[in-house]
Amino acid sequence: MRRFTRRPATLRGRLALLALASTAIWVALLTAAFNVVLDARLRAQADDLLRTRAAAVAATVEVGSNGSLTVHEPSDDHVLDTGIWIYQGRRVVEGPPPPGGPQAWADRLAGGEGFADESSGSAPFRLYALPIRDRGRQVGTVVAAVEVTPYRHTAETALIGSIGLAVLLLGGVYPVTRAVVARALRPVGVMSRQAARWSGEDAGHRFGAERRPAELADLAGTLDALLDRLAAVLRHEQQLTGEMSHELRTPLAALTAEIEWLQARPRGVEEQETAHRAIASGAARMHGIVETLLTEARTRGSETSGRCSLRETIEEVARHSAEAHPQDPPVVVRTGIDGEQPTVGVSAPLLERILVPLLDNARRYAVRCVAIEYAAVPGRNVEVTVSDDGPGIPAGLWGAVFEPGFRADPASRHDGAGLGLPLARRLARAAGGEITVSPADTGARFVVSLPAG
Repeated sequence: MRRFTRRPATLRGRLALLALASTAIWVALLTAAFNVVLDARLRAQADDLLRTRAAAVAATVEVGSNGSLTVHEPSDDHVLDTGIWIYQGRRVVEGPPPPGGPQAWADRLAGGEGFADESSGSAPFRLYALPIRDRGRQVGTVVAAVEVTPYRHTAETALIGSIGLAVLLLGGVYPVTRAVVARALRPVGVMSRQAARWSGEDAGHRFGAERRPAELADLAGTLDALLDRLAAVLRHEQQLTGEMSHELRTPLAALTAEIEWLQARPRGVEEQETAHRAIASGAARMHGIVETLLTEARTRGSETSGRCSLRETIEEVARHSAEAHPQDPPVVVRTGIDGEQPTVGVSAPLLERILVPLLDNARRYAVRCVAIEYAAVPGRNVEVTVSDDGPGIPAGLWGAVFEPGFRADPASRHDGAGLGLPLARRLARAAGGEITVSPADTGARFVVSLPAG
């Protein structure tokens, strides 16, 4: 049969229950310790009383030369009537009148020394035997007895009172602790609601460095970091949307114009083929733009670890470029490395996504050829250079070419969207590398630096 346990659903309820359990254990230990100490203290008081009374009575006893005992009655002789026996040997010299309390136990202690408990009668007693000595030998015994019922009543009353007090204390701990915890957690709830409202309405709000308790300051810092990441995601989404809408506007307008031109009136076969080629080219351009933007979005912040053969990946990229664009200038791969070829500390797909935009950019502007060179450099890095023999990039625009949507020649009608170079640099930096523009005698020269594998 399945057993179900019910726990409070709220954090304050669980904390209050934990505080109640901890307090209950502590109070139980304190109550037990208090009653044990009290019982020992009451027993010690009874023993002290017995010793005092026995010593007081022994002081009134005179030992004769023949060993007889003479009791000098004090002015207040009621002490002998309240549980005191004087024995010579085992004969009672003085004692309380019958029934005289625990007479049988007093007789057993005659001639001995020490304490004894008697609880077989209607009332429990504690007894103490004090020897009377003469020249080193015991000639008599004073036995004192006291009823321990009052002491036990005191102990029982203290036990009941301490248990009742513990119950009252525990009864108040849970609601008080729950209220205190709820008050302590109230700022957390307020901050959570604020963060939720800001994330939906205005992600620019922050909790800042306002003076708070250490725990709340840590929470504020965590929420601010989450809001920062959310704002970055929103900015990235807005950037992606803006870039996509901006870059798709022109090819989509051209595509629409071609379709409307075809539908305006009947066209000849040659005109239809020209329009179809224009539509296919526009669709391919739109596909390239979307793929470029989505590739950047998927790889941003992703894991970039891995390793691959530098030569094999570069040759594969060059071969695909030649197959996809047979009419464009050829791609030449060069290296000055002899013997064992280096590996690079990124995966082959990632290296391909870094190099393809650079190769496409060089292919668009090249006149006779595009060159890819690679080499190992000191510092455990490898460098890949992609260059062309085209018009080149003015030195003042070396940094601007990595801005999304930028074109060095706005009048150019090439099929680039201005997004490939920024994408390549972001991917290289995510892998621990960098892409820069390097001076060249002719054309443009891009240098990719990546960690060695």
